[in-house]
Amino acid sequence: MASTMFQVVGLMLSMLGLLAVAAATGMNQWKIQDRYLTLVTSVYVYSGLWYSCVGESYGTSECRPFYTVLGLPSSFQAVRALMIVGIVLGAIGILIAIFALKCIKMGSMEDTAKANMTLTSGIMFILGGICAIAGVSVFANLIVTNFAIVSTEVAYGSSLQPRYTFGPALFVGWVGGALLTVGGIMMCLACKGMVPEKSRYNAVSYKAPSHNTIYKSGPGYDDKSRQGYEDGYRARSEDGRRSNPTKFDYV
Repeated sequence: MASTMFQVVGLMLSMLGLLAVAAATGMNQWKIQDRYLTLVTSVYVYSGLWYSCVGESYGTSECRPFYTVLGLPSSFQAVRALMIVGIVLGAIGILIAIFALKCIKMGSMEDTAKANMTLTSGIMFILGGICAIAGVSVFANLIVTNFAIVSTEVAYGSSLQPRYTFGPALFVGWVGGALLTVGGIMMCLACKGMVPEKSRYNAVSYKAPSHNTIYKSGPGYDDKSRQGYEDGYRARSEDGRRSNPTKFDYV
């Protein structure tokens, strides 16, 4: 029962995390212009991973895509790749987790196979969450670096560049990555409870006989019987030697 609860809750958290990561990837408000030092606050600039936009305080905005790929910084492209990888891993993990549910019967699939599928989906959720958190953190580091550089230039009165702050997409991405990671951990915990218990065998201890053990003959085994057995064995040995002559027999 506990394993089923962990499995269902982990799947639900992972689905919410995947939706949040996908929403953050498509959002345009990854960084927003800081209007603290600007005189005209009715117009501001914000951008995401795919579009750069100009917004107004009246609610209207105009966006244009990044028409080039080679002209973008390598760290920016790495953020794109990490977010896409996180979405792909989360989507594949959800498909595997759905078929691994204990309430779904697929032919004669054993509990061990479902446990392995649950563990696989959990690992994929964890990797997808780590990719999403890493991508958002890299972009946040770029914003912090730009903010520090522009602030230093403003202090010396030689800055013409806008200063940017965190947008809501960063927080959505962090939350989504965390949900994916927690969901993956719960799926791994559910896998442990789904593995059937192995049958235990009662071990029988073997005690070797001591060197001082004296073996006694059983009842009815007297000297005459032993003598008859030795004579019969000697006769069979002689017949065997006669049936298999060697070169020494003809000397």
